[in-house]
Amino acid sequence: MEFYHVPVLAKQCIEALAIRPDGVYADGTTGGGGHSRLIAEQLNEKGRLICIDRDDAALAAARKRLTGFACHIDFVKSNFMDMDQVFESLGVPAVDGILLDLGVSSYQLDTPERGFSYQSDAPLDMRMDRAQSLTAREVVNSYSEERLREIIGRYGEERYAGRIASAIVSHRKRRPIETTAELSDMIRAAMPPAARREKQHPAKRTFQAIRIEVNGELTAVQTALDKAVPCLSAGGRIAVISFHSLEDRIVKQTFAGLARGCVCPKEFPVCVCGRKPQVRLIEKGGVTASEEELRENPRARSARLRTAEKL
Repeated sequence: MEFYHVPVLAKQCIEALAIRPDGVYADGTTGGGGHSRLIAEQLNEKGRLICIDRDDAALAAARKRLTGFACHIDFVKSNFMDMDQVFESLGVPAVDGILLDLGVSSYQLDTPERGFSYQSDAPLDMRMDRAQSLTAREVVNSYSEERLREIIGRYGEERYAGRIASAIVSHRKRRPIETTAELSDMIRAAMPPAARREKQHPAKRTFQAIRIEVNGELTAVQTALDKAVPCLSAGGRIAVISFHSLEDRIVKQTFAGLARGCVCPKEFPVCVCGRKPQVRLIEKGGVTASEEELRENPRARSARLRTAEKL
């Protein structure tokens, strides 16, 4: 199956980054190169684009998609939370813009053997970087019931996390859970009849939770945001697309904290903390997909774009 990438909020991302033709930009989650290509189209021969991804298949596809552009393009296999090290290794002191698309690519979801989807039968995997050791199989078969309940409840926001964790532990006492279909059926059986009749697939939230755990996604988001602003030049922007409330909350709160100045108690007559705002927020409530885009790409429904500019 060919790696493809339909860029979500494409026009809005390019507008948010306010791209200079001769600037230096980084796509920290290159995927199949959809957003990267849009950035490259805005750059001239003096411009530079740094494409970062954890997935070898994604980088290979991006190389094919990003041929023939005037700008210089670097392809780097790395986690976006290590962008500061990537820039240092390339001799780039600062960049003019950073884009992070936090969604799982359509290719990863739709390629059965990657083990991300509850809609097909495949070995439990869910690794974005297939060189890492931790897989969904290990999470499901080795984590304690308490830890599974915590992960499914927190990362999946699943109200039946306790019932699902108990069912997983009970089943694996007889034999290991090996496939996505096996896990999906087990989750469905563990939920009450009313929950099984909901429009959303019963396994969706649990699969999301396990995927987040396997790939350390929320930790990576927070680490990346903490590192991003120091990597930007003055006036540079970071644009982040999130797809669920946990990610969006981290982005929103981090950007709000960076945009805040003095944190002294209100009763202090003068500021003693000396804290200054580091960024200004662009479109404070974020940007979501238009109805036209949703008709063409339903997966954009939960996407929200937030942007901050370094002061």
